Amino acid sequence: MIETRLLRQFIAVAEELNFRRAAERLHMAQPPLSQAILRLEQQLGYPVFERSNRKVGLTAAGTAFLATARQVLATLESGVAETRRVAQGSAGHLRLGFIQVTPYAHVLDALRQFRADFPDVHLSLREASTQELVELLEAGQLDVALLRAPGRSTPALAFERLSGEAIMAALPAGHRLAGRPAVALSALQEEDFVASPRALGQGFHDQLASLCLHAGFVPQVVQRARRLQTVAGLVAAGFGVALLPASLAATLPIGAVMLPLITDAPEQLVRLDLSVAWNARQALPVRERLLAQLRLSAGEQQDF
Repeated sequence: MIETRLLRQFIAVAEELNFRRAAERLHMAQPPLSQAILRLEQQLGYPVFERSNRKVGLTAAGTAFLATARQVLATLESGVAETRRVAQGSAGHLRLGFIQVTPYAHVLDALRQFRADFPDVHLSLREASTQELVELLEAGQLDVALLRAPGRSTPALAFERLSGEAIMAALPAGHRLAGRPAVALSALQEEDFVASPRALGQGFHDQLASLCLHAGFVPQVVQRARRLQTVAGLVAAGFGVALLPASLAATLPIGAVMLPLITDAPEQLVRLDLSVAWNARQALPVRERLLAQLRLSAGEQQDF
């Protein structure tokens, strides 16, 4: 293997075509430089310079090797610079998973600012349910995720709350209670409910079940849908009522209304958190950059 130092010394002599000037440029004495070039030629197995008392010139092989030496050093320097950016978190690859985050302006602002600040970071995005995101994080297939509380033990993962919002009642627009400013949760105990499957978000499902139990009933779920936006659409179509995050009110389909809940349930039951999660056992500088931006943006907004 030829040392990079030898390549730099060769390039200096090749560009100066004078050992004395090349030695001055390299801040070294001339004899060690001459010995270095001889060592390089021995390693290559052919001369790279034609030497005489009056001048130094490149051989044909030396001219070819000069292009190679420059390319090798340029590639190395580029690689070192890229490695430094990755170590600093300003470049690299980040795999981000998320539930539906369109209603959360602070999350979108954070992602927009992150991409503007770190254009050399490649983001791979994946939308999934909370349960799926947790499994992907635990399997090492995601680096960070935006999700709800998983509702089960996840010792390998770290969670940090970004924002919270109220849980509201979604009713068909023609429902007997739709014209009220708010609705008592207990008034919905005889209603058909539309919900998402527990397997896709155990924490959210169990929170809603506990909220209804606190009001004295177990909800009768007659239809299920993977996405909460689809749940809202089924409510608009008259299939039943639902308990949904307040953020969905901004994108509620025609034919549905959302009302605040009247309940004396504990705060932790009537508030729904959006969190960021990651594998705490894995150090990843670029992830720390994104977390910092998410925290900053979350601190600048108010909960729903």
